[in-house]
Parts: sequence; C-alpha cells; structure tokens
Amino acid sequence: MSTTLSPESLQQIQRLDLRARMVVRGFLQGLHSSPFHGFSVQFSEHRRYNRGDDPKLIDWLAYAKTDKYFVKRYEAETNLTGYLVIDLSKSMGFTENQTMTKFEYCTCLAASLTYLMTMQQDPVGLLTCAEKVQALLPAKSRRGHLGDVMAQLTRLEPSGSTRLPECLTQVAAMLKQHSLVMLFTDLLPDADGGGQSEEVISALARLRHGGHDVILFHVLDEAEVNFPYDGPTQFEDSESGQTVSVDASGFRQEYLDQLEAFRDRYREGCHQLRIDYVPLDTSMPFDKALTEYLMQRQSRF
Repeated sequence: MSTTLSPESLQQIQRLDLRARMVVRGFLQGLHSSPFHGFSVQFSEHRRYNRGDDPKLIDWLAYAKTDKYFVKRYEAETNLTGYLVIDLSKSMGFTENQTMTKFEYCTCLAASLTYLMTMQQDPVGLLTCAEKVQALLPAKSRRGHLGDVMAQLTRLEPSGSTRLPECLTQVAAMLKQHSLVMLFTDLLPDADGGGQSEEVISALARLRHGGHDVILFHVLDEAEVNFPYDGPTQFEDSESGQTVSVDASGFRQEYLDQLEAFRDRYREGCHQLRIDYVPLDTSMPFDKALTEYLMQRQSRF
C-alpha cells in the first residue's frame, strides 16, 4: 500500500477535503492494477440476486464471469442513499503514539467515503451519536453538499459518553427509505457499563430489519490493538477518569485474548446479520482501509 496515504502523511495536509480527495484518487488508482479492477462498475450497475426476484432478471453474463447471481439494477435503484454515523464519545479522542486519534482517523475515512459516493452522485447525510442522535445534515447529492459535509466533519469533537445502542435504535426509527448506514466507532462500552456488545448487536439488528445495509467500521488505536506496554503501567479511562495500575508485561497476553474475543463477538454478530464488519486501527493506510471495506462488500456478492 502507498505510504503517501498513511495517517502520518495525510496529517501534514490541513484541509479535510484535500485529504479525502488524495485518499480516493490513490485508492482508485490502486484498483486499476488490482483484482478489484472493474468491480466498482459491477457494484453500481448490479445487485445481488435475492430470493423472490424474478429469475428472468438474472444477468447470465455476470454469472459466467463471477459464478454468482446478479440482477441488473433498475434506474430507480442506482442512487444509493448513504448516512455517516459517527461516535462522539470521549474515548474516540485517544491516541498513544499515532499522529491521528481514532476520531481524526474516522473523520478522514468518512470524508473519503463521502467524496467517493459524491463522485457516483449518491446522496450522503451525516448523523452523530452522543447521549442521543444529532441529525446534522440530511442526505443530498447536490453540488456544494460535499463542502457542507466536510465543514461539519471538521467542526466535530469527541466529548462525554455515547449511548450507542440507544442512538442506533433512534437511527433505525429516523430512516424511512432504504439506506447505507456507515457507522464509525471504537465500540468501547460506556463508563457506566452500557453499550455492551449484545446491546449494540441488538440495535444493529433493528437497522437491518428496517431494510438498511450497514457497514461497521470498528476503529481502535494502534496501541489498543498491539498493547506495546511493559512493566508497571497506569491506565486511565478516558471517559470516567478512573485509573488502574497493572503489570503490563504479565497482563499483555490476557489483554490480547480479551481483545480478540471482543472483536470476534462483533464479527460473528455482524456476520449473522449480514452486516459488513471492518476492523481497523489508526496505523493503517487509508487505501488499505478502503480495500478492506471493498473485500467485505465483495464477499457478500
């Protein structure tokens, strides 16, 4: 993957819209020399065959190429309405040694996806999750809306706690038409213990039962993933302020096992709901992050 699309390189660019443009251009250039070449066209012009569709609509040429069933999308289906849903919890502002916090990484990735969808003339809206949902921008595809989304993303700051299950339930009630919901969060429970995986997965199920496609971008700091600590170490909860001292060397393997189990719960829960689960960390180049997303989408076709 290109080092020019690493968080360290992009941090040198102040304007979020320029970061997004660089990420998308680098990503698309990479697609042209990869096995995914042409997939974006296929993705926009076809959809997966679902039980109940008329078999006469199957595109047999696409089947011959992919060994999977597709139907041509009608004109009314070609515009996909997307909503960025961003976790504003204070824990999203954490970083150990990376140049971007989890929140900055998420906003850059969200901006890149907005740029990509705008290129395809797909409407994009913006919602944030805190104690409750804040509807910042409705989904639009008009000229100038990209700038509105970028401006709002730039102004956002993580603070306080987020009641993610309640917010996702609100989102499910708010969205009346079939939409693509792109959720950006670290999935860490609230300081009071709320937001456990079972609650979040149950709320995600409500979104799916409402007919929405969901992509869960699970973003953690590189240090949260690799736990690069040794010896006596004091950790502070970013939301509650509570501290705990541990022998990091002796605790490391237990922590990594718990992290893997944590991710596995979401991976399995999302798989059962046909939700795309994309685990990322803040050291990952953005073109690789978008490719991870594309691989998840492709695996469902």
